[in-house]
Amino acid sequence: MNISIVIPLLNEDESLPELEKWIRQVMDSNRFSYEVIFIDDGSTDDSWNVIQKLSKKNPNIKAIKFRRNYGKSAALSEGFAAVNGDVVITMDADLQDSPDEIPSLYKMITEENYDIVSGWKKKRYDPIGKTLPSKFFNRLTRVMSGIKLNDFNCGLKAYKKEVVQSIHIYGDMHRYIPVVAKREGFSKIGEKVVEHRARQYGESKFGFARIVGVLDIISIMFLSKFGKRPMHLFGTLGVLAFLVGFGISFYLAFIKLVFGIGEIHDRPLFYLGLLMIILGSQFFLAGFLAEMLARTENKVQHYQIEQKTNISE
Repeated sequence: MNISIVIPLLNEDESLPELEKWIRQVMDSNRFSYEVIFIDDGSTDDSWNVIQKLSKKNPNIKAIKFRRNYGKSAALSEGFAAVNGDVVITMDADLQDSPDEIPSLYKMITEENYDIVSGWKKKRYDPIGKTLPSKFFNRLTRVMSGIKLNDFNCGLKAYKKEVVQSIHIYGDMHRYIPVVAKREGFSKIGEKVVEHRARQYGESKFGFARIVGVLDIISIMFLSKFGKRPMHLFGTLGVLAFLVGFGISFYLAFIKLVFGIGEIHDRPLFYLGLLMIILGSQFFLAGFLAEMLARTENKVQHYQIEQKTNISE
């Protein structure tokens, strides 16, 4: 199979018929073998019924329905686990991503051998309350990750199949999939300017989670360096803190014994030394426990799935 198109959605029943028709026209005109995997992330409108009707007309449509809303990362994770195509395309269901971009994205993966190609919505039609935070986090992510992309948040991306089968995303890390993929060794990451269309139906799902997205990029960068060896961080901090505390205690004991200066416990420095020894021990213990967890880590996370369509168990 040439292409798997993974589309997470939440309350997009009005957009789905037009989106399916547009995708089908693009796929048929380019003679691609394909599948479309819709992941209904706990919609409360008629989205699932619309998908069922579309799947009866188009056998290439597959679908997964969550019992509740888990978030876009969970939806993508389940979609990635179900793909069969050599190239995986992700896009949003709100018609702001154009299926006409798919053939060129496909060629960049298959002919130019990119691991990932990320869309760049250079000209946007979003309100300033959405574009300004996006620009800030894109700049921050570029600086922290070293990946020269202009638009990490764009939902329209293309991947080699082995990329999506090798990464693990959760929380709100769908915005930083290129960073996660680079951590796993997929370093050939490209970018393509894509069309951004104004929303025609429904409401934007932009929320507070994106405002605090900086926590996710910090988490990713931490895991990149210390995810498999947390003792290197916590152990080092623990040893340094312990040595500082021990040095302070040794100094106080020395001046007490040699110079007979006052009571040690009356000096603020004594409590600082005691605090550093305690912190050092706690850091070291935290590193030891984190190391044990890292060695027994189980990355499989299960989401409550209510229904599946055309997807084998």
